[in-house]
Amino acid sequence: MEENREKIVNELKKTGKGYTVSELSKKMNLSRQTIANCFAFFEGAGKVDIRRTGMAKIYYWKG
Repeated sequence: MEENREKIVNELKKTGKGYTVSELSKKMNLSRQTIANCFAFFEGAGKVDIRRTGMAKIYYWKG
């Protein structure tokens, strides 16, 4: 799990753009559940900003 978190953080920092769970899942070839769990962890730690667009949540790295 830690390895996946690092990959996700690196992707968010590298691109500087926000992702939905589905977008990042496709891009990184990880399950939606894995991405959602990592985003929930980051949200709890205050590491991501979340913006809603319609029903979608878009996650941005705060760092």
